[in-house]
Amino acid sequence: MKKVLLVDDEESIQMVYREEFEDDGYEVISALNGESGLEKFKQEKPDLVILDIQMPGMNGVEVLRQMKMIDAAVPVILSSAYQEFKRDLGTWASDEYVVKSGNLEELKKTVRRLLKED
Repeated sequence: MKKVLLVDDEESIQMVYREEFEDDGYEVISALNGESGLEKFKQEKPDLVILDIQMPGMNGVEVLRQMKMIDAAVPVILSSAYQEFKRDLGTWASDEYVVKSGNLEELKKTVRRLLKED
């Protein structure tokens, strides 16, 4: 079973994503902030990370940078409600950028592709 780490400060997003990805057969580990996400990244060694950009404290771009220094091979999908972050050079280290939506099909398809399950 592939392990997905979800780092997002919105509990409602976490609940929906957890349900969807667990239904698809993934183990989901979650963190509500960047600091906790980094700790879980080190401890849990996930197969893939879905990372929010705008969070209190350490933002997603900083978390991404540190995760890639720890293990650059783990795919990281940046997820934000805002399209303009795509132009931020700091986001370019991510493996993919997905704009948050009520429809999770694009995100799920991206996860399958990055985990080479498509």
